[in-house]
Amino acid sequence: MLRRLLILGALLVAAGCAQVPLLPVAERAPGAYWSGRLALQVQSEPPQFSSAAFELKGSAQAGELSLFTPLGGTLAQLAWTPGTATLRNSNNEPRSYESLDALVTGATGTAIPVAALFDWLAGTNTPVTGWQTDLTQLADGKLAAKRSDPLPPVLLRVVLDK
Repeated sequence: MLRRLLILGALLVAAGCAQVPLLPVAERAPGAYWSGRLALQVQSEPPQFSSAAFELKGSAQAGELSLFTPLGGTLAQLAWTPGTATLRNSNNEPRSYESLDALVTGATGTAIPVAALFDWLAGTNTPVTGWQTDLTQLADGKLAAKRSDPLPPVLLRVVLDK
């Protein structure tokens, strides 16, 4: 746990001011692109908290997630297709995983239902065992999801750019 926090801190420091260009609005497929800020809180002992600006493109089957520091530097880039999933840190060093779920767990330290997250962002409240979602403020660009099972509890908050 401490190791993950140290890695996250090192990634933030190493991120510097590297920039990833934003996809022009005209090239974004409707419903296949989101950007904003996300926060993930794992209520473990000690509690873990991370937040980042993000761009999410594609689908649960194939896509990309870019995470940025508050100053706009690249923190990490996650990419996946059927059968492959890769995490690139701010130094562009790749780390491969066997699936998107394994990639997200490796990157965050906890399981997050990514396929359902795409549905939630699109306004579909897909049920996931152990998770409760609040899409009531999605029209205002806000989404919250809380995992109560398995422990430890996890809180995911997303604020979308308008």
